Amino acid sequence: MPRVEFREERCKGCGQCVIACPVKIISFADHLNEKGYKPATIAEDLRSKCIGCTSCARMCPDLVITVYK
Repeated sequence: MPRVEFREERCKGCGQCVIACPVKIISFADHLNEKGYKPATIAEDLRSKCIGCTSCARMCPDLVITVYK
């Protein structure tokens, strides 16, 4: 099962990963990171729906996302 990690402290909330995700499971967190942005994340109940395509990681300009297959 694929696993996705977000380095929330580096995320600037651009939303490119949200747009790129084919299964639409990425959203913005309710909290702010240390830079003052709402970081991208995947809710715990949606993590199992990740297909491991790495589209989100490839679109991220700040290398925030790592996908483990």
